[in-house]
Parts: sequence; structure tokens; C-alpha cells
Amino acid sequence: MSFQNITGLKLGQAAITTSYATLYTVPTGTRTYVKGMDICNTTGSSIGLYVSFVPSAGSAGTSNAVFYNAAIPAYTTVQWCGMQILNAGDTIQVKASATGCTITASGGEAL
Repeated sequence: MSFQNITGLKLGQAAITTSYATLYTVPTGTRTYVKGMDICNTTGSSIGLYVSFVPSAGSAGTSNAVFYNAAIPAYTTVQWCGMQILNAGDTIQVKASATGCTITASGGEAL
């Protein structure tokens, strides 16, 4: 499978809760590249952020963390720019130490 026919898209956007939740799942027969994430803390307190790129049938944790209890300062937006490839069934999972953060992830899918 090659990345010659890529469709760019918003992979997900959500308010982050205090339990791991799936923001995005790679569809069957697809590979996805994650190009960027914007995390916005809308509160007056610092919040710990967790983001994991989880292999199919895996669990979020230290072995697949992109952010692990990373302090997002009050009223701040943090941008992650990179390039990660996810395979079919892989997920992006997020949680925070408190409510008040939102996340938007962008990238593309190759069929």
C-alpha cells in the first residue's frame, strides 16, 4: 500500500475527559498519517494531558504515549507537529487530569 492517493482530513475534534477516550480509529484497509494536533486549555488552571497512538487491540499507556501528563498551562493552546503513521485498527486515545481541554487532530488517509 502506498501513500500516492492521500485524502487530507480532520481526524477528530473533542472535549477531553478524565478517562481515556478514542478520538480516532483507522478504518479497515487504510493507513493514516497524523500531521498535527492542537490542544486548547480553556480553564484558569494547568491540566495534565495524555495522548497515545495505540496499536490495534492495544491499550493506551507509557509504551505508546505522545503526551504523558504533559502540563498544558491555563488559557494556552499547544500545537504538536509531526508525522506518525497509523495502521488499520490503530487509535488515537486521549485523556486529561481535569476537564477543560479540547483537541483537534489533522492528517490524511491512504486507501
